[in-house]
Amino acid sequence: MVNWQSIDTVMLDMDGTLLDLHFDNYFWVEYLPQRYAEIHGRDFALVRDELASQIASYEGSLQWYCLDFWSDTLALDIRALKEEVKHKISVRPHVVNFLAWLRAMNKKVMLVTNAHPKVMTLKFEVTQIDKHFDLIVSSHEFSHPKEAQEFWHGLAAREPFDPARTLFVDDTLRVLDSARDYGIAHLLAIHQPDSRIERRVSGYPAIEHFDEIMPTQESR
Repeated sequence: MVNWQSIDTVMLDMDGTLLDLHFDNYFWVEYLPQRYAEIHGRDFALVRDELASQIASYEGSLQWYCLDFWSDTLALDIRALKEEVKHKISVRPHVVNFLAWLRAMNKKVMLVTNAHPKVMTLKFEVTQIDKHFDLIVSSHEFSHPKEAQEFWHGLAAREPFDPARTLFVDDTLRVLDSARDYGIAHLLAIHQPDSRIERRVSGYPAIEHFDEIMPTQESR
């Protein structure tokens, strides 16, 4: 599935790729509506439906991923609310071993995420995965999400890379489409980014866990 001799740079998404997406899904679908309903003395089911509709209207945009935008829109400290359930943040299986293996193979390893920097710091505090990367990039630095070509051009201007020798792994198909359109040659999807929700993807090569693309001792 992956010809490692053809790859110099590995770009990895964070949520749903390295970290279990269950934390994010739980927060936005269940916990945020629950806390909003408690704070405002409203019915939970009604709040959940309203927030789901409001959030979905921004899907794929930079606002969708922006903690400051949602904190202002909802008049809540979203980062503080996320910290209340940070015990649910978890690293997906085999991720740490895979990151260590990439460094041992002298690949350039980049975290390339749409996550807001305020969320990134919280998740790094819990997981410590940031120490495995040569470069950490949030799309908020470029004012465009990974779904937009402007993001990839901005990234290349900041940190030049050869798209033909780059592997990009993400759990979101529209992001993979954008990376493909930019010219990144090696693309990989994740089958089940949320450990509690069964999902199989098509259209791209896909794995459940990173041990599937780590060469065995015999094949190295």
